[in-house]
Amino acid sequence: MDSRRPWCGALALIVLLLALPAAGMAAPYPRVAHNPADRMAGTAIDDPRYDRATHCMKRPAAGAKAMIAWLGRHSRGMSWGTNRCERLGDGYSLHAEGRAIDWHLDVRVPADRRAARRLISLLLATDRAGNPHALARRMGVQEIIWNCRSWWSGSDRMGPYSVCYTRSGKLRRKVDKTLAHRDHVHIGLSRRGARMRTSFWAR
Repeated sequence: MDSRRPWCGALALIVLLLALPAAGMAAPYPRVAHNPADRMAGTAIDDPRYDRATHCMKRPAAGAKAMIAWLGRHSRGMSWGTNRCERLGDGYSLHAEGRAIDWHLDVRVPADRRAARRLISLLLATDRAGNPHALARRMGVQEIIWNCRSWWSGSDRMGPYSVCYTRSGKLRRKVDKTLAHRDHVHIGLSRRGARMRTSFWAR
């Protein structure tokens, strides 16, 4: 090493480290064509939020019904329902408040599998203004579960769905296909999304 410039090696190492992504940080979902969120890129985007369910309601929320209609126009599949009074641990499922949709797409059917991946990529895509998860945020989507993977508002990417994995992180060999969400995509809405008060529904 040139003793007259001992800082050169250290400087080169610092530059290299700065150029690498931070450990544990995932790149955002890339842009996709025909993203409805791109048309709204010039308006303020909704902040990520997560609203837990606290009780049971008899009817699906207006936003859930609107989401089902939108899915029917933009995705293969069909609704498997919204409402059921269901407790989970010390709380309630979003289905209890009519804020969740089960959209039937079966991972064993290639066309369904492709449709589910396209749908999730669209909801979580970055818009042309650089906003990650743009369509999900604008619609008020706060959770997505599909094929043993899950996304929660504020997360970077889909990650392991706990029902499918042991405490040590190993994939369970036998999990009910519906509990594993291998036969449907679960889409849960925030309270603002359920009331159609997010930017996508309010336009």
